[in-house]
Amino acid sequence: MKRFLTSLVFICLVANAFGHALWIETSSTGQKGKKQTVRVVYSEPGDTPEKLADWYSDVKSFDLWLISPDQQKTKLTVTPGADHYTAEFTPEQDGVYTLAVGHAAKDLGGTTKYQFNATAAVAVGQAKPATVASPNELNVAVTQPGNTYKIGQPIKLAGVFKTKLSEKLQVAIHSPSGWNREITTNADGQAEFTPLWPGTYYLEASKTEKETGEQGGKAYQSVWRCATYVVTVR
Repeated sequence: MKRFLTSLVFICLVANAFGHALWIETSSTGQKGKKQTVRVVYSEPGDTPEKLADWYSDVKSFDLWLISPDQQKTKLTVTPGADHYTAEFTPEQDGVYTLAVGHAAKDLGGTTKYQFNATAAVAVGQAKPATVASPNELNVAVTQPGNTYKIGQPIKLAGVFKTKLSEKLQVAIHSPSGWNREITTNADGQAEFTPLWPGTYYLEASKTEKETGEQGGKAYQSVWRCATYVVTVR
């Protein structure tokens, strides 16, 4: 019975890890010299964020990085709250800033390593359309950060895996109405969707590959990666 209960707890933890992801929440636009606030939460798309004590494994040990328009990389200090972490930065130049988290959980799910990735883009001033930033092994992001996204107007996005645009990457779109759909990137790593309601849309891509290695002193046979991005539609 004890072994059964231990296995049941393990299965629940694994299910929780697969159902949850890290999300970076911040305004998609900023101003030079004005402080910008950033939140990092762990939850299912659009759900109430998990309390920090309930985050899977050591996911709350993530690092939050800021990549400036001139590609300077800075680690931001994060402050814990009850169910999220906050950080701040002050843009000093025009262009697109990228916020990124890439964290491999210490604990394996059986023989699978979990890697949680999240990005957000902040356009400052007369920012020109930027190429999709790829700070993590798996990334999904809109291709024109800082735009005002409106109902009925297509939003273009791209998926990147190990610095290359990724074909046939499945991206789940979670809408504020509860409407969800899945789209797939084309041969150029591009895809698009048309928002039907105002509010926050959660984009989530995942990819599992056979890959061997060691994590936390234990061997793994595959790697599950997820990548998230948050879009606000007016």
